[in-house]
Amino acid sequence: MNGLSPNFVTLISEPRTDYTLIDSGAGRKYERYGDKSFIRPEPQAMWQPALSDWDADAEFIPGSDDEGGGRWYNHRPVPTDGWPLCWNDEVTFNAQCTPFRHLGFFPDMDPVWRWMRGKLTGLAEPDAMNLFGYTGVGTLALSAVGAKMVHVDASKKSVAQARVNAEMSGMTDRPVRWIIDDAAKFAAREVRRERRYDAILLDPPKYGRGPDGEIWRLEEDLPPLIADCRRLIDANSRCLFLTVYAVRMSAMALGALLKSHFGDLPGRVEFGELAVREQTRGLLLPTAIFARWSQD
Repeated sequence: MNGLSPNFVTLISEPRTDYTLIDSGAGRKYERYGDKSFIRPEPQAMWQPALSDWDADAEFIPGSDDEGGGRWYNHRPVPTDGWPLCWNDEVTFNAQCTPFRHLGFFPDMDPVWRWMRGKLTGLAEPDAMNLFGYTGVGTLALSAVGAKMVHVDASKKSVAQARVNAEMSGMTDRPVRWIIDDAAKFAAREVRRERRYDAILLDPPKYGRGPDGEIWRLEEDLPPLIADCRRLIDANSRCLFLTVYAVRMSAMALGALLKSHFGDLPGRVEFGELAVREQTRGLLLPTAIFARWSQD
């Protein structure tokens, strides 16, 4: 194995129809989701905005606590039950203002899904798993190129929305297992079942709860989960991708974690950041850190 690549990789989400970062600065970002625009907090936007007027449909104002509180304030009517968007002319899904300041999907994952799809090219119905799969846009993006998917999330509401998104995309007949479960417990059971996967996507939160009250703490629980994922991957597998948001952690540390478990396999481990390109000036707004293993 080539080991841990010393090159820092940046995966960039470019402006597109379903999502565009219009402008950013002063701790906020101005975004377009389809035909609707929003303002959300963004601590990493430490520069000044390029535009003087952000005419958004709604803005999320954070609360005074440190637990992610806050609420949306509408300047124009925004459908409370959401509105349809389409990724890559293949996956139709419902965007919606959530209490957690998100809008029903993570648009900066676009280059991740494209990279994984490229790694699965040439395989007939590869087996892939999406842990912490949220509303399923990534699951459907991989399913669209023929992958047999296992989608795992602890939230009944998120999995229900993922099923709706599959229906909106005309993909209800695709081989997808929709699993409501604690991701770590499910992965451990898959190891005991001696399952294997061609690709695994992980997007774990910093903190979370499973359906039976299980507690997820990233720093404590990620290493054993990665160890189990290694047992689900073999020398014929294609890739594993790990993203981490909003933590005081280094991308290099994630890369070292993957290398410690995947170092015996052919291929390489790389690490870096996800970023979104701002439309107005072309600035790159960092959003997450990642590490990935793949066959060359």
